[in-house]
Amino acid sequence: MVRKPSISMDIKNHILPTLTKITKMETMYMCIPLCLALYLFTRHVLHKLHNLPPTPFLSFPIIGHLYLLKKPLHRNLAGISSRYGPIVFLRLGSRPSLLVSSPSVAEECLTKNDIVFANRPQLIAGKYIGYNYTSLAWANYGDHWRNLRRISSLEILSSSRIQMLSGIRADEVRLLVRWLLDNENQTVNVKAMLFEITTNVMMRMIAGKRYYGGSMADAEETVKFREIIADTLRLGDTTNVGDYLPMLRWLGVKGKEKGLRELQRKRDRFMQSLIEEHRTRMAKDKESSSSCSNGDDGEKKKKKKTMIEVMLSLQEKEPDYYTDQIIRGLMLVLLGAGTDTTATTIEWTLSLLLNNPHALKKAQMEIDNHLGNNHLIQESDLNQLPYLHCIIKESQRMYPAGPITPHESSGECTVGGYRIPHGTMLLVNIWAIQNDPRVWEEPRKFMPERFEGMELEKHGFRLMPFGSGRRGCPGEGLALSMVGLVLGSLIQCFDWESVGEGMVDMSEGTGLTLPKVQPLLVRCRPRAAFVDLLSKA
Repeated sequence: MVRKPSISMDIKNHILPTLTKITKMETMYMCIPLCLALYLFTRHVLHKLHNLPPTPFLSFPIIGHLYLLKKPLHRNLAGISSRYGPIVFLRLGSRPSLLVSSPSVAEECLTKNDIVFANRPQLIAGKYIGYNYTSLAWANYGDHWRNLRRISSLEILSSSRIQMLSGIRADEVRLLVRWLLDNENQTVNVKAMLFEITTNVMMRMIAGKRYYGGSMADAEETVKFREIIADTLRLGDTTNVGDYLPMLRWLGVKGKEKGLRELQRKRDRFMQSLIEEHRTRMAKDKESSSSCSNGDDGEKKKKKKTMIEVMLSLQEKEPDYYTDQIIRGLMLVLLGAGTDTTATTIEWTLSLLLNNPHALKKAQMEIDNHLGNNHLIQESDLNQLPYLHCIIKESQRMYPAGPITPHESSGECTVGGYRIPHGTMLLVNIWAIQNDPRVWEEPRKFMPERFEGMELEKHGFRLMPFGSGRRGCPGEGLALSMVGLVLGSLIQCFDWESVGEGMVDMSEGTGLTLPKVQPLLVRCRPRAAFVDLLSKA
């Protein structure tokens, strides 16, 4: 006779173990939110005790506030500031960060605490394309950086040197207007067109060569250069998750590192070839100059030197410091900082003018009244065109080419009465400051007239398109000359219309230089009064 198992046996052998497992799982699941709540409460209390600035309460282990970040970053960070105030403390993974979005706090950071915040955060891009954080853009504040800054300000980007090389800019603008004349009523991609002219200007200043349009360097060299430019633009966004979550790098997740490493090898080889070419030519010139008469030698000294020639001359005097790597680093910083930013600024400005035809007409009338129609605009004419300057300022206010400028504290300091720890990344949201309705009347309305009769100095930290403090852009003078000349020429010589119906799309894309989502496509035709003059350009 088979004996049936009793109910008590079933409970003991099956039901009780199952209930025990369920109870353990429930306990574990209950502990997770309890531990998280305890973690958040403890961090909040410590945050208050350490007198840190206001911060979003929910900061997760490891990732901190990274979950809050969305693109476009400048608008996303502006939204965070609108909720928590003009000074916000964020934990972006492993990086403590200070978000600043008011002129007064920005001024405190970049004047009173300017030296403390004169460092740059050591992001992965700086390791590879910044020569292990030793180039001008990436080096920390100190003797080395100060010397690089001095060289760039006095030897490369001084007012006298910018003026000396004005002929290069004038020549490139002349070629541009002639090309537009030959392509009237054709669809033109403005950003591509402007990037080519700004790149030609910078490379002629650096090496005496152009790589777009006619009279280019040899074909093989041009192909290599354009490949490098394309790779630089593709990898140019320095955002890398490993910058904020180092553990991913330890686990082998390298992100863009391999691409950045290979890109720098290509850039290094190319720039070194230009240095060697100049070195060889300078040696030959020196040999030949010894057999020349004094008059011929004097003429050679008047020759306008390229940046490479200037740097190689310094290298002859101080070879231990002015190494080829220093020269390559300055070449690449100048090329990177002076091309895409300038092209983007002009593209945004022309887009704004097409959406505000009354401002475009007013700018044309100003140029016509001051210059007439018997000569094309030159850099020396720009000082006579205040409304053109107002247009440029208003465009830079609404769409700054560097919407967020990163710094890093080299020591502990106080900002807004709060303690800022050593090693905190400072993010000055220039876009938020320049588009704040508490700072500017109707900030999203294009009104160049708001700047009439006002000098840049009067705006202080309300307007910082080139940054401020020790890390402010040393190429501001060159950029303004280039933007003014190109934009003034386009306004003076042509009538413009956008391709497609309706207003130009002003949506902002993602990237370090605030690009447009949709590139500006236009058609132009020469203004009747300038047809003959343009045909002779």
